Amino acid sequence: MNTMLFQKEKEIAQSAIVAAMEITRRIQNGFSRGDMLTKADRSPVTIADFTVQAVVCKILNERLGPVAIVGEEDSEALKKSENRELLERILSFASAGQERLTPSQLFALIDLAHSPHGESFWALDPIDGTKGFLRGDQYALALALISGGQVRIGILGCPRLLRSNRGRSSAGFLFSAVKGEGAEALNLATGMSRRIHVSRRRERSLLRMVGSYESSHHDPRTQEKISSLLHLRQAAQKLDGQVKYGIVASGDADLYLRIPNPQTPDYRENIWDHAAGCLLVEEAGGIVTDISGKKLDFSRGTTLNGNSGIMASNGLVHSLLLEAVSHSL
Repeated sequence: MNTMLFQKEKEIAQSAIVAAMEITRRIQNGFSRGDMLTKADRSPVTIADFTVQAVVCKILNERLGPVAIVGEEDSEALKKSENRELLERILSFASAGQERLTPSQLFALIDLAHSPHGESFWALDPIDGTKGFLRGDQYALALALISGGQVRIGILGCPRLLRSNRGRSSAGFLFSAVKGEGAEALNLATGMSRRIHVSRRRERSLLRMVGSYESSHHDPRTQEKISSLLHLRQAAQKLDGQVKYGIVASGDADLYLRIPNPQTPDYRENIWDHAAGCLLVEEAGGIVTDISGKKLDFSRGTTLNGNSGIMASNGLVHSLLLEAVSHSL
């Protein structure tokens, strides 16, 4: 694929995420506990997850032709009679402003994210940080184009990120990157788009770290030890989803660390949880590796089987972070 194709695909991907962001705002404002299910792994899934997946899959396929998509959700739970009310809510949001979808059409759109794919496909996480969404806090809509094992396009919609060094926004920010072309942030309240770059901070005492809100997603004790070794003055800011990558890419934080939880040593990250954010940080001038310093390998299926943990930084302090992680582990 060439740059011109990337530009077209980037613009369509951006429009899909912006449309979906508006829907998630409406859902979150009127959210109730009846608007969610609990999956087999005990993680929550909401009507926003299903709606966003359907809407994004629909836009990509209508405007780009049939495309391969890998996503997190499927429609099986929605076909159960006990979830009929929840299904109706999803249909109303997914059909807003258009001819109403039938249940069968909705199921087909959601399940497009589980169609066969080759070496080129879109990776979608409709609501990255569902627990943050449930708290009325941070979450992200993440979409990435992966081709030949490389992330080519990364789009992050962050509806609840209302302030950054890019300014303030009552509608959140849309982060975008194309491999080899840099990264940008669109203020959805003002419509202004600006190039972004990671911070230039090197002084340990001034470094800012972001990390996962949920303790089950990482090893908080080791992360605290690493913060102490680095002599960080500020405690790590805890956030859900790939919003953390956007914060590092725009220079509001210098480090993002995700140490594997020792209780689940065989766990490997899903590609849709990191693909868009990884490219964003790299195109903003930063570095993203696993905790041993290896680049993330997106060529091994739907999980990062060749990597353990995540480290993202402004690049200037990556070796320092790697040394602290190595010493702590």
